[in-house]
Amino acid sequence: MSAEDMLRRGAVAWLKWRQQQLEVPDLSDASLMDLNLRGADLHDVNLRRADLSGAKLVAANLRGANLSNAILDRADLVDANLQSIETIAGSAKGADLRRANLSGANLMGSNFSYTDLRDAHLAAVNAIAIDLTAAKLRGADLDGINLHRATLSYANLVQTNLANADLTRSILAETELGSAHLYRANLTEARLSRAHLVSVYAVCANFDRAMLANADLSWAQLNKTIFTGAQLQQTKLRGANLAGADLTGADLTGADLTSANLSYTNLQQTILADADLTETVFTGAIR
Repeated sequence: MSAEDMLRRGAVAWLKWRQQQLEVPDLSDASLMDLNLRGADLHDVNLRRADLSGAKLVAANLRGANLSNAILDRADLVDANLQSIETIAGSAKGADLRRANLSGANLMGSNFSYTDLRDAHLAAVNAIAIDLTAAKLRGADLDGINLHRATLSYANLVQTNLANADLTRSILAETELGSAHLYRANLTEARLSRAHLVSVYAVCANFDRAMLANADLSWAQLNKTIFTGAQLQQTKLRGANLAGADLTGADLTGADLTSANLSYTNLQQTILADADLTETVFTGAIR
């Protein structure tokens, strides 16, 4: 009986059969759509190009599995163990990954648009060029994730941990980032037009040449943050703490800096035309 046939008999029968095998099962190209695989042990299994769309994989163990080019669209992966999986160019559109553990996974070039990743663990994940359009990531842990050239437009990243994350050249247009943790995150040349970053903690973050036009950074903690050459036209920075920040060459035309703290900031070649500077603090600023 083939590995695919055994898996179709259910998680319990599969586990007993697998314990008798000397080699890791090969399920590449398998058709497993809509199967109930709740709690199944699929660690290290080869699932390249497998179709798992709509499958129920709640609390399943897929640690170290190869899911490259696999289809997981609309799959139920709540509480699943996906540590160190390989999912290059895979698809998980609309999948439910709440509380799933994807730490150390390789998701490069995959499509995770409209996925539910609330409270998921994605620390140290390779997510270069991933598509997370409109994904739900509220409360997720993305510490040290590599999101270089990723698309996160319209995603919900409220209260998400993005400390030390690489978001270089990523697209975050109209993304919700309220109260997110961006300590030492790298957002060089990131596109954050109309993004919502109210009360974000981005101390020592790097927004070099980032596009933040019409973004909302009200009450944000931006101490020692780099904004060199950044586009901040019409940006809301009301009550933001920019103490010690580097705004060299930044364009803040029409920005709202009401009650903002710009103490000891570098404002050389900074454009502040038509900016609202009501009660803005400039103590020790370099101009």
